[in-house]
Amino acid sequence: MLARRFGLPERLLAILLLVAGVDFAANTLLFDRASHFAVREDDASRIAENLILASRALEQTPATDRERIARTLSTRRFSFEWQAQGSRAAGSVPLATMRQQIVAASPDLARADLQLQLRPIGGGGAITGSMLLPDRSVLQFQTYASNAWTLNLGRIATLLLPTLVLAFLAWVMFRATLAPLRMLVAATRNVGSGPPQPLEPRGASEVRELITAFNEMQQRIHESMTNRTQSMLAIGHDLRTPLSRLQLRLENLAVDEETRREMAVDLGEMRHMLESLQAFVDSGGTRLAPERVDLAVMAQTLVDTAADDGGDASFHGLESLVILARPVSLRRALANLIENAIHYAGNVRVTVRRDADKAEVVVEDDGPGIPEDRMNDVLQPFVRLDTARSRDTPGMGLGLAIVRRAVQLDHGTLHLRNKPTGGLVITLQFPLAPA
Repeated sequence: MLARRFGLPERLLAILLLVAGVDFAANTLLFDRASHFAVREDDASRIAENLILASRALEQTPATDRERIARTLSTRRFSFEWQAQGSRAAGSVPLATMRQQIVAASPDLARADLQLQLRPIGGGGAITGSMLLPDRSVLQFQTYASNAWTLNLGRIATLLLPTLVLAFLAWVMFRATLAPLRMLVAATRNVGSGPPQPLEPRGASEVRELITAFNEMQQRIHESMTNRTQSMLAIGHDLRTPLSRLQLRLENLAVDEETRREMAVDLGEMRHMLESLQAFVDSGGTRLAPERVDLAVMAQTLVDTAADDGGDASFHGLESLVILARPVSLRRALANLIENAIHYAGNVRVTVRRDADKAEVVVEDDGPGIPEDRMNDVLQPFVRLDTARSRDTPGMGLGLAIVRRAVQLDHGTLHLRNKPTGGLVITLQFPLAPA
């Protein structure tokens, strides 16, 4: 029940709270460690001694010369700067314990309102501070402690810790949150390619609702596709019977030979259209496992058959090239390409070759080709380029649509282009079968 209420907004809120918690813990650790930072006794004595000597020297120096004397007292490891008045720099990390050490070494510094801070990380471990002289002028200084760099290193680590911890925890949490979405994305690629495979609802409540809606959607899609396929197949099957009766009646019909031949052509075209429609809507091929198919042998056999039927067809290329494919749909695709080329162009040349790790079939002709602006249209079902009513080209515009579906079913690609000299070139590529 709790998991169902813990949706995406709640998870994002939890991540924000985690950020605030880690940041608070890191800052608490930093300030606590800095406030308790202590130096060695000799460092504390050295700092106290330098401060006492500098303050006494400046007290005895006229105000006009104090700035110059402060620079003269400065060394490479301990520098001074005198200001007649002005604000005292307040560091972000005070050093309370270290101040107590220095005041313990020179109690006179307690009356000087000594302040100590750790210089920013870029300062290389320097300690800065200031104190008031008896005339309320300000003496600012900077020095180095032998182990101050360890505190700065700790500051770096403490500042990086929230980022690193947050990045890791955010990665884990977001990965866990997005895992059901990745599963859903992978499942969407298979919608419509077979029986629905329901996903188990899990993850945030919104994601669970999305998965549930996806399961319902793919079930509706499958039922719609199944009903459409069954309806179209039933129509095609039922129309075969009256077509056969018409064919029988035509043979006994007392008409002249020319009329009989024209009616026979019309019946043959109707039968061809029904076969094309059934081939397009039939989804049985997706349930068949791919087999090892010799693409070269299949293409050469279809070319020889077309040549035996009187077509101008020729074959070139390899004698054997094996791929993994579904034989029925692949044979139908190649046969459609060869028949279309012979019908529209009057000739066809089929070449089978190997291109790196791909098997390639090239079907070309010397016909009129396809207008460049209609290349994508001819791959769509029920699209014809010849829209005139009095046409002599059979079919329903499903030839290339059937080819594309068969090629995609076997993880292949289909490419069309016109030759500069005239004619169409159709290239099919398939992955080679493993040895």
